[in-house]
Amino acid sequence: MSAVRPMRRDRMVLSEKVLGRHQDRLAIVYVRQSTLRQVERHQESRRLQYALVERALQLGWARERIEVIDDDLGRSGASAVDRPGFQRLVAEVGLGRVGLVLGVEMSRLARSCRDWYQLLEICALSDTLIGDADGIYDPSC
Repeated sequence: MSAVRPMRRDRMVLSEKVLGRHQDRLAIVYVRQSTLRQVERHQESRRLQYALVERALQLGWARERIEVIDDDLGRSGASAVDRPGFQRLVAEVGLGRVGLVLGVEMSRLARSCRDWYQLLEICALSDTLIGDADGIYDPSC
């Protein structure tokens, strides 16, 4: 993954990788915590994940084009089989409806390497960027 070189435009920090064709589609913020105990006790983690909506706004997405998928709160990331939110995310990306997927720590979006690589491949094929608080990445590069 290459480094992001931010630039200032209209008081927003934009990534060179974010183009109009990405912003024409949805930005999806994927929120997940592995157990109900984490959901109850680690509220700061959840708050940081929901705050990625602001990151999408900073990157130029209109609020109505930002969607939060939080169906998997309290579900293990060991497999996508028991995570309807992750399945929905992969389906939306595969249908070409998503320009950006945001998560707090993208490598932990899927605990299974198989699920993670499947998402990366679908993102690359559908020209979907992935990102976190630190950067925007183009999996097709």
